[in-house]
Amino acid sequence: MPIRDKLRGGALLARALKEKGVEHVFTLSGGFCNPALEGFMECQMPVVNAPHEQIAGHLADGHTRITRKPTVCLVGPEGFANAVPAMLEAGGERSPVIFVTGSSTLKRQGAGGFKEIDDVAIAAPLVKYSVQITDGERISEFVNRAWTAATSGYPGPVHISLPVDIMFSSFEADAGLGERPFNRKDRPVPRAWPDPDALEHILTLVGRAKRPVIIGGHGVWWSKSERQLEETGKARRIPIFNVPYHSKLLGEESEAYMGLADFHQYHPSKEAIHEADLVLMIGGRLDNQMNFGNPPFFTNTQTLVCINGSHEELEYNQAADEILLSDPGAFLEALNSLDRTWDDWFELQRERRKNWVAHWYDHIAEETAKNPKIHPLQLSLDVQEQMGDKDWLIFDGGNTHFWSEIAVNMAGWRGQKLGGIMHPGNYSLLGVGVSFGISAKSLYPDRNVVVISGDGAFLSGGLSIEAAFQEAKPITIVIDNNGGLDCISQQQERLFANGKHFATDFRDIPFHTMCEGLGGHGELVEHRSDLAPALRRAMASNKVAVVNVKCRGVISPIVAATSDKRDKASIE
Repeated sequence: MPIRDKLRGGALLARALKEKGVEHVFTLSGGFCNPALEGFMECQMPVVNAPHEQIAGHLADGHTRITRKPTVCLVGPEGFANAVPAMLEAGGERSPVIFVTGSSTLKRQGAGGFKEIDDVAIAAPLVKYSVQITDGERISEFVNRAWTAATSGYPGPVHISLPVDIMFSSFEADAGLGERPFNRKDRPVPRAWPDPDALEHILTLVGRAKRPVIIGGHGVWWSKSERQLEETGKARRIPIFNVPYHSKLLGEESEAYMGLADFHQYHPSKEAIHEADLVLMIGGRLDNQMNFGNPPFFTNTQTLVCINGSHEELEYNQAADEILLSDPGAFLEALNSLDRTWDDWFELQRERRKNWVAHWYDHIAEETAKNPKIHPLQLSLDVQEQMGDKDWLIFDGGNTHFWSEIAVNMAGWRGQKLGGIMHPGNYSLLGVGVSFGISAKSLYPDRNVVVISGDGAFLSGGLSIEAAFQEAKPITIVIDNNGGLDCISQQQERLFANGKHFATDFRDIPFHTMCEGLGGHGELVEHRSDLAPALRRAMASNKVAVVNVKCRGVISPIVAATSDKRDKASIE
């Protein structure tokens, strides 16, 4: 950045973020943010202008999840409201996105200023840290505070509000730099090292166990401990399950990987978890997915141990019998030092997985034989067959997501490797798929990136496809087109007294021709035999491509179970 006597507040913001190590900014350009955009331009920071603020947030989130480094989403006041869903999604996956808002004038705050909203209060419950900068001299300080909050302990999104009068005002070029810390570059995040006595106690419990299991959570990913997780499971012969919504802690083809800790998406997990005498929850949280640590998910006769690098997350795990504050990688290294294996127990889970996979392949073969319309599970399996072991698979939210989770487990058992997998987090938000696909393609330009999206999910976030064209990111989007919000309609047909569905149908939308109109490659597939060649042509086109596949609506096991549970829980 050229040396000047004075810099606008927006330029100071850009400089501070550049110094921390931010490499990309995602935005929908607006007048409130122009000084920051000028600053990023002068910093030679790559800025992607998205067609919508929510898309900008999802692009930043996708970039952050892959790199595991904070990325910036910059929006104006009204744009902040549009970016709230992206905050929600980032929070669910503990993704340290830095949301920056160009907000209304500070000088007349509370008097009904132009586009005035209380963005700090709105963001506060959705992020780890939400602050308004009221003094331009302290911009660098608050960027440093936000960065620390985003990356330390259990990571997560943060929010900085910079009022427009501070954004545009001029300050000394060295504003705030005379105060400690003088060096505000990114520093390695300190690892939480376990107390030796507490660690020894937990290792003793593991050594005495007859049937231990590991459930890996988000903390394994954010601490970059997935290699230790796989090595420990394989060497000690301890079966590993992943929390739902984070499927790439270790590859589905991995010997130690058994499946999701979800009784509906992977039924053998119920047998394993209920038979286990010791459960190690590593880097995870006993939330709704884990029934808050209570029966019937866990039994009252087993020992439940939670290991986490964040004391905040441990505080939520009140149902745990034992807790240990420890970086997941540090604990896994210590666990791998145990001189014991659980071979028979490990092989039992592998046998159960093999039988489960065989059952599903038999089932889908029968389903495919009796109905010419493509089953969503068959769709995901067929897509993976056309992908290489370094390619990225993205699936969007809804019923398509849940069928794809089953498919990657099945294909993984038979040796299917993938470079990466991304999907919505804990909130199962629709419309993230294309944005995540663009993020993956940006970071891995030499690999195929395939997005599987339902028609409803694509309609929720499909405008992000324009960013793929704008940024020249040739991803392939496969649309599971069943003509409506099938996940909802199937629930309605089970719940409503007349057995019908209501307000869930779409018209027959030509998604493939829409893509062609934008300058991409489009194909319509109505028969399974046409799917594989269409996919090969799409990936070989070197264009943004949409393969519009006419599928049948089939409710996934988890949606069926959830809807049944809700029906039975009715208060009369």
